[in-house]
Amino acid sequence: MEHAPSPKFVGYRPARLSPAESATRAKDFFALMDGRRSVRHFSNEPVAMEMIDDLIRAASTAPSGAHKQPWTFCVVTDPALKHAIREAAEEEERTSYGGRMSPEWLEDLAPLGTDWRKEFLDVAPCLIVVFKRPYEVMPDGSKRKNYYVEESVGIACGFLLAAARNAGLVTLTHTPSPMNFLARILGRPENERAFLLIPVGHPADYCEVPDLQRKTLHQVLVRYGG
Repeated sequence: MEHAPSPKFVGYRPARLSPAESATRAKDFFALMDGRRSVRHFSNEPVAMEMIDDLIRAASTAPSGAHKQPWTFCVVTDPALKHAIREAAEEEERTSYGGRMSPEWLEDLAPLGTDWRKEFLDVAPCLIVVFKRPYEVMPDGSKRKNYYVEESVGIACGFLLAAARNAGLVTLTHTPSPMNFLARILGRPENERAFLLIPVGHPADYCEVPDLQRKTLHQVLVRYGG
């Protein structure tokens, strides 16, 4: 009886840090990420494409179900395409703010000062449109399922945001709903569905963000054991 070949494994021995260095790195990384904010006032200053490539490389190191890596990152810098995305996003947002959103939702958004206008989609030098891939199309035209797609792509986006913050860039997680227009404008294949639209760049000189407070550690942490 034949047996399936064993998967190939390689040794993995990452550098072991001292407890003191580990603690310092943990505190430093928290301090870095605690300064992350969602920005809607972007400068039009260009960002080097080599840097954007490295952000996407970092995002692609995220774990994924069965290592399927069910994501595509579309980098949009063409002004005409950015403007087309803005126009389509604003059309959806006008409908949302004009009645699609519940009164409770609008009440929760009020402190953020947002509305249907999305000029940052024109101004930010780079838009990264993240697509999820529920399945792959095989060479013979058949479909092969991907696993834990939402979770996998969500983690990859988190890695991307952290990498951008580490590089001194600012971002926004923008989710105009529905987002079908993104696949249409960018000509994406049927097996890709828009997941997140992330403007990336530097903050404008006049940039302001809402004065918000994050939940404290005791509000988000529950310990079981020592």
